[in-house]
Amino acid sequence: MELIPALDLRDGRCVRLYQGDFQRQTAYQAEPLALLQRYASLGARWIHIVDLDGARNGVRTNTNLITNLVRGSSLSVQVGGGVRTREDVAGLLAAGVARVVIGSVAVQRPADVMTWMRDFGPERVCLAFGVRTDEAPHPRVHTHGWTRPSALSLWDALESFASSHARHVLCTDIARDGTLQGPNLDLYQEAVARHPGIAWQASGGIRSGADLAALAAIPVAAAVSGKALLESRITEQELRPFLPDASSPASTCAPARS
Repeated sequence: MELIPALDLRDGRCVRLYQGDFQRQTAYQAEPLALLQRYASLGARWIHIVDLDGARNGVRTNTNLITNLVRGSSLSVQVGGGVRTREDVAGLLAAGVARVVIGSVAVQRPADVMTWMRDFGPERVCLAFGVRTDEAPHPRVHTHGWTRPSALSLWDALESFASSHARHVLCTDIARDGTLQGPNLDLYQEAVARHPGIAWQASGGIRSGADLAALAAIPVAAAVSGKALLESRITEQELRPFLPDASSPASTCAPARS
C-alpha cells in the first residue's frame, strides 16, 4: 500500500475541513509548494490536491496555483475539485496533472465520465465518492463538496461504471474526514471484497502508523492522508514503509491554526 499525502486548497491557502464542513476549517501557515517538497523528501511519489472552492461551487479558483505546483514539484499529482467537463479534464492533463479526480459528475453524469475514461485512459481518471455510513443500510454518496446527499449508495454508483474498466476509486468516509478518529476499516474491507479489481484509495480519519498498517492489511492500494501529516502525528519511521521513495529524514513542518 502506498501513502498519498493530501493538500486541500481554499482561496489559495492550505486548509483542512472537519467532516467536510466548510464552516469548520483549520488553516495552516505552510506554503503549498513547501509542503509538496517536504512530502517528496519523505519519499512520497504522489500528492492528492483538492480545489475545495471548485468542489463546492464548481468555480476552480485555484487553477493557476495548482498548475504552478505541478510544474514546481517532482511528484505525480492527482487533482480533484470542480471537474465538471471534458475540457476541465483535458486542461488539467495538459498542465501536467497525472490523474484527474472526478466526484460529483461521476454520480450525476456517469456516461460522460465513462467517455472521458475511454478518451484519456482509465489510468488518468480516478473516481471519487464521499460517503456517509450512518444514514442508510449502505454507504450513501454525497456530492458538491459533500454538501448534498444523493439517492445512490456507493455500490449503486459503481454499478454505473461496471462496463468502463474503472481502475482507481477514492472513497472517503465523510464522518471521519479530518477527525483523526481512525479509518472505517469495515467500509474498505467491503469495498475490496465487492470490487477486488479496483485500486482503492482510502481516505478519512487516518491518525497513526497503526491505521496505515491496518489499511495495508485489507489491502487497499493507497491511503490518502492530510491532517495527520500536516500536524506531524505520524513519525517518519512509521511513514517509511508506505512511502516508496523513502530515504533520508526530512524536517518537520509545524502547523499553525487560525
